[in-house]
Amino acid sequence: MKVNWLMVLPVVLTIGFFGIAGVQLMMNQDDLQHGVDTMALRSAQEGRPAPNLELAPLEGTALLSREDLEGNGLIIVNFWASWCPPCRAEHPVLTELAEAGNPLFGVNYRDRYDQALAFLDELGNPYDRIGRDELAHNGRDWGVVAMPETFFINDEGVVVYHFRGPVLARSLENQILPALEAAGYTLAIDTSEAASDS
Repeated sequence: MKVNWLMVLPVVLTIGFFGIAGVQLMMNQDDLQHGVDTMALRSAQEGRPAPNLELAPLEGTALLSREDLEGNGLIIVNFWASWCPPCRAEHPVLTELAEAGNPLFGVNYRDRYDQALAFLDELGNPYDRIGRDELAHNGRDWGVVAMPETFFINDEGVVVYHFRGPVLARSLENQILPALEAAGYTLAIDTSEAASDS
């Protein structure tokens, strides 16, 4: 029997592709289990003054402006949306950070007005100030590529750390706190709940 290599070649290439992809996936699993995003994009904002904010108000909340980003110590600016499942997942951690005394500001990104209000009514509003970026003009200026994204900004209004993805307990412990510490900053953390969980 004669083997036609042109018929076998696609099968060999397909097996090779999935074999390489499988090995790469297994190699990344350990990092992913520890909250390390191996595909993180480098932020163009880190080390630069935070961009301008031109936001629309959200009923019942104080409007966030660029002036709020200076003179408040280390602050957190979180881009979120009601349609974003990871935003829902990170909400309890953001609430804990706000309750521990960290200034937390929110930018509601490309969201419907009524759905943004319903999200906050359901889960609570941890934000000191909020603005709406319905057309994503601010998000583009800030380099936002996916929801949620969180920026940590120092007293002078300079972005010291940009985190892409949900702020979960794991990412806070394994990525955010070490990165802020390396940059010379700390967040207030409520350790009473952590002690009661042990």
